[in-house]
Amino acid sequence: AEKVLGYDLLSLCLEGPRDPEVSGRAGRAGVGRRRLGPARAAAEAPLGSVCPQVVERCVAAAGYSVGEFAALVFAGALDFAEALYAVKVRAEAMQKASEAVPSGMLSVVGRREANYKFACLEARKHCESLGIENPVCTVSNYLFPDSRVIAGHLQALEFLQENARKYYFKRAKMLPVSGAFHTRLMEPAVEPLAEVLKSIEIQKPLFCVYSNVDGKKYMHSKHIQKLLVKQVVSPVLWEQTMHSVYERKQGTEFPYTYEVGPGNQLGAILKQCNLKAWKQYKHVDALEDEEAAET
Repeated sequence: AEKVLGYDLLSLCLEGPRDPEVSGRAGRAGVGRRRLGPARAAAEAPLGSVCPQVVERCVAAAGYSVGEFAALVFAGALDFAEALYAVKVRAEAMQKASEAVPSGMLSVVGRREANYKFACLEARKHCESLGIENPVCTVSNYLFPDSRVIAGHLQALEFLQENARKYYFKRAKMLPVSGAFHTRLMEPAVEPLAEVLKSIEIQKPLFCVYSNVDGKKYMHSKHIQKLLVKQVVSPVLWEQTMHSVYERKQGTEFPYTYEVGPGNQLGAILKQCNLKAWKQYKHVDALEDEEAAET
């Protein structure tokens, strides 16, 4: 990874600042997103050491946002170095797009009465009243029932925070990112990623990999190429993906689920989406396994 990226990735992961808003190269959102891909992909080795047959018997994989590249590497669809280079191009292009417009992302937990589309519509109207042309404010991530990430112009997100009670939001918190990822504000990043993916050999996955774009299985290499590009400007349908992955006839046992990489946020989301599937869940952290081996 260091050879592909041109800097000490391990040092950045272990010692770099956690806050993406910190000034300097290590704090740039682009670098922050670049370091996620290899960190997740590198954790495949400890997954095999925890339970060797897991890798051989794996029936499905999915990755959240940039993690989708790691899932495709794990499934044999993408070469690690080529995928990492694509992630680098993607991150730099998305960072550049972020710098063009003051934008961000708002994590929202709503009550049952919450109408996210209506809230976003009113936030866009507010932006128009401020003289902003073609404002963006839309759901960019579907996490679990009553939990969404809304992304767009900063003025729209600030409006939603100020009027959270009106829209039945129990919580509305700005995320520490520099752009409205997975919205049309990322359109400048589409072409650079499309070009690099054209130069990469993509294989049919060895097992099912689910796409963030529609929550369905990738069908073939061209399908992967097309949807990885579309993902940049499309909402992450993670809740829908979880329903697709764990859909089965009543009485059928759920598979073991492993979250690979730093943090167990996806496990927490799975618990909210499907409690029965979550009971077979385990978190695998590359760093923790390494430390355990040393002791």
